[in-house]
Amino acid sequence: MPELLSIFLNILTPVFALVAIGYFFGPRLQFETRTLSRFAYFLLTPAFLFNVLSGAEIPAALAARMALFMLTVAIAGILIAWLVARGAGCTKEILAAHILVAAFGNVGNFGLPIIQFKFGDGALVPASFYFLVLSTFGFIVGVTAANWYKGTGWGAALSVIKTPAIIAAVLAFPVNWFDVPVPIFAQRGVALLAGAMIPTMLIALGVQLAGMGRPKLSRDVILASVIRLVAGPVLAMLLVVPFGLSGVERGAGILQASMPAAVLAALIAMEHNLVPDFVTTAVLFSTLASALTLTVVLAVV
Repeated sequence: MPELLSIFLNILTPVFALVAIGYFFGPRLQFETRTLSRFAYFLLTPAFLFNVLSGAEIPAALAARMALFMLTVAIAGILIAWLVARGAGCTKEILAAHILVAAFGNVGNFGLPIIQFKFGDGALVPASFYFLVLSTFGFIVGVTAANWYKGTGWGAALSVIKTPAIIAAVLAFPVNWFDVPVPIFAQRGVALLAGAMIPTMLIALGVQLAGMGRPKLSRDVILASVIRLVAGPVLAMLLVVPFGLSGVERGAGILQASMPAAVLAALIAMEHNLVPDFVTTAVLFSTLASALTLTVVLAVV
């Protein structure tokens, strides 16, 4: 019990504290969610990924194993969500919403700072790589699922390649592989922006959660949240050995698979009118419940 309390206080409390600041003070200070989110989306996240990935040292074989591992965990989680929703007799629309929640974990706002506090700054490299893989995959599957019951969505899903984070990664890898020199002023400017990403995203998350109102729990919300918070880490723990992962790559992978549903899942549901109340409630409830589940996972890894 003392160990769990220490983990909660020293690793999770700083993260939830910034979310709480955004939740309670954001509306009072009239912070605009869209402005904070767009600032992080278009400037801070690309700068962070470029800053980390341009100097990262990940052997190609290890990167391939990490990507396949994380994609396997994500696909297995989606399959479990689909089977559970089908077994529960959900409508096609609710079934698609279950897939959306299962596909999109909060691997940026929550995953990166929690992994950094747990394993140190060196773990940001694998954590960021997993973030890139899961965000790309989650966006494609999430948008496709949101439009699946309408018979559309592939074109919108393919637009993921135009997102700033992906563009930044595409630029970062050649700089890394071919040792392309980056001017010092550019390095420092990017580093300053990168340092602002995590606190800004956590504050923005709190402001977004404040705008969601009180959650109205239902059977499907609880099912979707349990799959997101329990199936993810269990699958990751079972699959790290077959994929030959150890050290920070193992720990970061398990933790990224353990994150609650991302606010972006709620935004996709709103944009495409996919039972937004259900998805939004699942995001809020899974975020609150993750205070318990992440404490346990952190103790295990």
